Amino acid sequence: MSAESFDPASSDQHVVVGPDGQPVAAQEPEADEEERSLTELVEQPAKVMRIGSMIRQLLEEVKSAPLDEASRARLRDIHQTSIKELEDGLAPELVEELERLSLPFNDATPSDDELRIAQAQLVGWLEGLFHGIQTAIYAQQMAAQSQLQQMRRALPGAPAAGMHPGVPGQQPTEDTPPHGPGMYL
Repeated sequence: MSAESFDPASSDQHVVVGPDGQPVAAQEPEADEEERSLTELVEQPAKVMRIGSMIRQLLEEVKSAPLDEASRARLRDIHQTSIKELEDGLAPELVEELERLSLPFNDATPSDDELRIAQAQLVGWLEGLFHGIQTAIYAQQMAAQSQLQQMRRALPGAPAAGMHPGVPGQQPTEDTPPHGPGMYL
């Protein structure tokens, strides 16, 4: 394969590696692959996690005790400030989604129920975001692990399928000979 057809420094191509470790084909990224992953959409994950924990705790407090008018007004302000702070830690795509879902309070002091609903909605959205991030990270780890296993199998002298090197007492499978490569005495 010539250097012109395969450029490892090119970020615009994805290379498919065959079982022998050699590049089989280069592919242009698909439209879906050009979108940023969910893990990239959270620009400040620690900040988002802290605010999410705070909002969850506030929701628990609101559930446990009735609030007077001053407390409800203060909670409304905290809720609105929390959303603004969250927006600082998120990519524009998630900011737009959050703005669509979180309706602002009117100028009047919200009721206990309005506050509970707004807080629960925000906590639910954040939990969905966190679960999505965890799922994306898990999928990335599984893909990397699979690719690593394929690369290991492609190496010369790699164990045959079904054999686990270093596992004492393992019997060879039907596909593999009962002895490994090397010198015979």
